[in-house]
Amino acid sequence: MTTVATAPDLALLLSKASHSLQTELTARLEHLGLTPRALCVLTKALEGGQTQIRLAERCELDKTTMVVTVDELEKAGLATRLPSPTDRRARIIVVTEAGRALASEGTALVDGVYADVLDSLPADERDVFARALTRLAEDRLAHPPECVRPVRRPRG
Repeated sequence: MTTVATAPDLALLLSKASHSLQTELTARLEHLGLTPRALCVLTKALEGGQTQIRLAERCELDKTTMVVTVDELEKAGLATRLPSPTDRRARIIVVTEAGRALASEGTALVDGVYADVLDSLPADERDVFARALTRLAEDRLAHPPECVRPVRRPRG
């Protein structure tokens, strides 16, 4: 009997790794009252002058999810919406001092998880892996083709 060599199931491996990493990040951020999604919005908003729509694009969130996320951040006193000085329909998301402090703490936790994950690889593979994954995400896999039945991304 002949065995056929097959390529690794990249979709399954990347999905499994992503789910596990998102779950770990969610667990580590829980005691701060943050989700990975909320932390992403806070950290991107810290750069200043970001409209809600621009932040949604940068965090890869749909408009509805973004509205819910900013509502939660506002309710927790971590961010506010201010009218855009250039577009009366747009809102600028401004991080409060409490949000700034929590974003810093959350970023440190996330950085620690990322370091721990990468440290689980042999030292000579860490940079290679990170560069290769970045290249795939930013080049070959950056623009998925249109399809009749769009694939829904899992909610983070």
